[in-house]
Amino acid sequence: MTDLAENLAELEEAIAKACRKAGRSRAEVELMAVSKTYPATTMAEAAALGLTLFGENRVQEFASKADELKLVRVGGAVLADGHAQAGPVRVHLIGHLQSNKAQRAVEIFDAVDSLDSLRLAERLNEAAGKLEKQLPVLIEVKLSSEETKAGLEPNSAEAAQLLERLPDLAHLQVRGLMTIAPFGVSEAETRACFRSLSEWRDRWAAAHPRLTLEVLSMGMSGDFALAIEEGATRVRVGTALFGKRSYPKRQG
Repeated sequence: MTDLAENLAELEEAIAKACRKAGRSRAEVELMAVSKTYPATTMAEAAALGLTLFGENRVQEFASKADELKLVRVGGAVLADGHAQAGPVRVHLIGHLQSNKAQRAVEIFDAVDSLDSLRLAERLNEAAGKLEKQLPVLIEVKLSSEETKAGLEPNSAEAAQLLERLPDLAHLQVRGLMTIAPFGVSEAETRACFRSLSEWRDRWAAAHPRLTLEVLSMGMSGDFALAIEEGATRVRVGTALFGKRSYPKRQG
């Protein structure tokens, strides 16, 4: 068994344990493999183990991998046991997106999980329209006081404007919300962050019935178990799956 296969088995066991503790079915929680800084060959290896959802942080970095992954992304890979791949691989952008890179993002990603402004929504909608594409998106919500965290302040006028406008952006498919919990805080604070996202989802879903907000993307390698207990439908795991990263020079 390879290191990646072993890590995946341990991760699946931990996710299943968290689901049992929360009284939830394992099928309710989607695993996103965060593959930033890892090469296309590593992503292909993960796909051969059955992983079909990946998250990348930067447009330029994934653009350099996209061509190598064409066969995998349409379900053309063969699994390690010789069977066909479980399904087409989807790659989502989960990092902050500058509006001037919206066109390229729509071209190479299957979804954008970091929508954080009306301006970006309009750019993505326009770009998707040009490609005759329906683009799934998640609204990134800022629930941490950390300045480095991206996302919309949930009580802001910008959030209110975005929620009102989104149903009319015909080429965007709003699927839910995403957040990143603050680092280095207590378990209680982490739980409060995740619980808050769930509460905002319920509030916004009631106020904006034309929007579909089923996805709650929250929880990473260090806190996904807590996120599952607080209602996450998608967890984003990188380090626990691929190992500690070695970061290259920053790319756009």
